[in-house]
Parts: sequence; structure tokens; C-alpha cells
Amino acid sequence: QDGTLELIFAAYATTASASTSLIMQLLKHPRVLEKLREELRSKGILLNGCICEGSLRLDTINGLQYLDCVIKEVLRLFTPISGGYRTVLQTFELDGFQIPKGWSVMYSIRDTHDTAPVFKDVDVFDPDRFGQGRSEDKDGRFHYLPFGGGVRTCLGKHLAKLFLKALAIELASTSRFELATRTFPRITLVPVVHPVDGLKVKFFGLDSNQNEILTGTDAMLGATV
Repeated sequence: QDGTLELIFAAYATTASASTSLIMQLLKHPRVLEKLREELRSKGILLNGCICEGSLRLDTINGLQYLDCVIKEVLRLFTPISGGYRTVLQTFELDGFQIPKGWSVMYSIRDTHDTAPVFKDVDVFDPDRFGQGRSEDKDGRFHYLPFGGGVRTCLGKHLAKLFLKALAIELASTSRFELATRTFPRITLVPVVHPVDGLKVKFFGLDSNQNEILTGTDAMLGATV
């Protein structure tokens, strides 16, 4: 039972959370979405409104620097889980407090990202903070840790990032999407970061001329993520 619940939580709930946060931020920041499309065009992935056949190779996706920045910023601001637990292997002192061997301690990912001095304007969604000119995540070992840190870092972190990148490419290349409600939903943090009552979005397919593909029923246009 414990293993099954852990698999559901770690492999499904966290990825669903990050995917929803990604879509929400692309909705809120159309300039980021357009800059992402520009990168896809410049790398020969997006041409005349279509993903070029054979262009989505692993090395190509990993070479999309701005896309990588977007995913990193989503995970900085909206880390799916708040923290993790560790067992103290030897007694140590932290800020004048002695932490005994054998204790269980919890570290907070969210608080770390909110208070790390390397991040400027921490509440602002700014993918460029991870660009080559700034590289805010490179200043220190444990300021940025959406997948945890140390030897027990998340085993699925590379797969999760690849999934998010593939989703972003698909959204930027083949669809137009808009919020289906008047306002964005309130965000709750437990058990993972997610919008209360879901994020309601309308998706419109695009043809090779970037024109919307008309659908037969309105039901096909709506989706909750």
C-alpha cells in the first residue's frame, strides 16, 4: 500500500501539478509563450505552424535554452511539493541549535526558493533569471532544489523535465489556448500545488497557416487541467 501511494504521489500528482502550473503561467505571460515559439522557429522545430518531422530528438530538446529556463522558473515558483525528510546521520549544530543523530528533519523547498538571496524579485515569473547572462541558480549548491538535494534527489527528475518540455513544445506549436473563466483560480498548496476546482482552459487546434481548426461541438473545446 505504501509503495503504491508513493508511486501515485511521486509519479502522477507532482507531474500533474507542474503541468498545470506550466499552462497557467503560459496563459498569464503571452510574451513568454511567443518567445518560446521564436526559439522553436530558430531551431527549425516549428515551421509554417507545424512541428517539423523528425525534429523532436532528445539532443534537440535539451538544446532549447529558453525552454529550459521556462521549466526551471515554473518549478521554482510552483514546486509541486513543499519539502522532504531526512534522517540525521551524525549530531551537528545549526544556528546555535544541536540536532541529534537519529532525528528526522524536514527541509522546506518552497521556503528555500522564497528566501534564497540569489533570486531577485522572487515573486516575479521571470524565466530569464536562469539565462546565461544571469544564471541565478548557479550561485550556491542548495538555493534551487525543486527535486530535492543530495544523494536522495528525485530519481525521476530528468523524465519529469522532459515531459514538461514536450508538453510546452506541443502547446506552443499546435494550439491556441485561453482561460475559460473570468479569473484565474485560487492556488492551494496541499497535498501538492494545484488550483482549487481545477484550471479551466479552452484549447483551439491550429492548422499549418496558424488558423484555428473548427470543431463540431463546444464540448471538445473545453478542458480542465
